Amino acid sequence: MLYFAAFIFGSIWGSFCNVCIYRLPDNGNIVKNRSFCPSCKKKINWYDNIPLLSYVLLQAKCRNCNNKISFQYFLVELISAINFTTIYFLYGISITTLLLIVLSIFFIIIFFIDLKHYIIPNELTFPLMVIGFIKSFDPNLNQMIFPNYINSLIGGLFGYSIIWLIIFLYKKIRNKEGMGLGDAKLMGAVGFWFGWASIPFIIFISSVVALVIVIPSLVNKTKSMKAQIPFGPYIIIGCLIYVSFANQIKYFIL
Repeated sequence: MLYFAAFIFGSIWGSFCNVCIYRLPDNGNIVKNRSFCPSCKKKINWYDNIPLLSYVLLQAKCRNCNNKISFQYFLVELISAINFTTIYFLYGISITTLLLIVLSIFFIIIFFIDLKHYIIPNELTFPLMVIGFIKSFDPNLNQMIFPNYINSLIGGLFGYSIIWLIIFLYKKIRNKEGMGLGDAKLMGAVGFWFGWASIPFIIFISSVVALVIVIPSLVNKTKSMKAQIPFGPYIIIGCLIYVSFANQIKYFIL
C-alpha cells in the first residue's frame, strides 16, 4: 500500500510539475489559476484532470475541443510517479527520501522547460541552491550522498564558477554566447546538494551524454554546429548517474 501511495502521490506532483512547465516560461501564475486547455482555453474539470488516468480515459484529447493533448503531460506524471516510488523503495521513510523527492520535482520541471524553451528559470535554481546549502547543516543526513556545509559551500561555488569560466572563455575565443548562465546556476545548485566531488564527474558524464545524443543529428545534418542545444537536461542526467553510484565514485575521487 505504501508503494501504491508513493506512486499516486508522485503522479499528483507530476501534474503540478506540468503546470510549472507550461506556465513558468511565460511568467504565468502557477497557483491561483485553474488548469485549462492550451487550445480552447476552457477550464478543465476535476474529473478530467486526474493524473495519468484522465489522459487514458480521454484518449489524449480535450473533452471540450477534441484537440490532441500532448503526450508530455502523461510522461511527466509517469516519470514523477516512478521517481517517488523508486526513492521510497531505496530509502524508505526518511529525510533522505524527502530531500530526493524535492530535488526530483525541481529536476523534472527544469528538464522539460530547458528542453523546450532553452532557459532555466531563476525561480527554480535559486531555491535549489538555498535548500541544498541549508540541508548540509544537518549532521544526521546520509553522508554517502550529501556533503557537510563546508563541502556544500565549496561545491556550490565550484559548480557555478567552472561553468561561468567555460562561458567566459568561449565568448572571448568565439566572440559569441555559448552556454547560458542558467546552466551555471544549475551546476551551482548541484554543487550545493552533492559537494565539490560531484562536479567533475557530472560535467564529464553530461558532456559525454550530450555528444552521444547530438552527434547523430549533426552527421545526418538535421542539426548544424550553430544549433542551440539545451545543456540543463544533460546536467540532470549526469547528476542522476552520480547519485546512483555516489559511493563508488567518491571512493575513486577521494
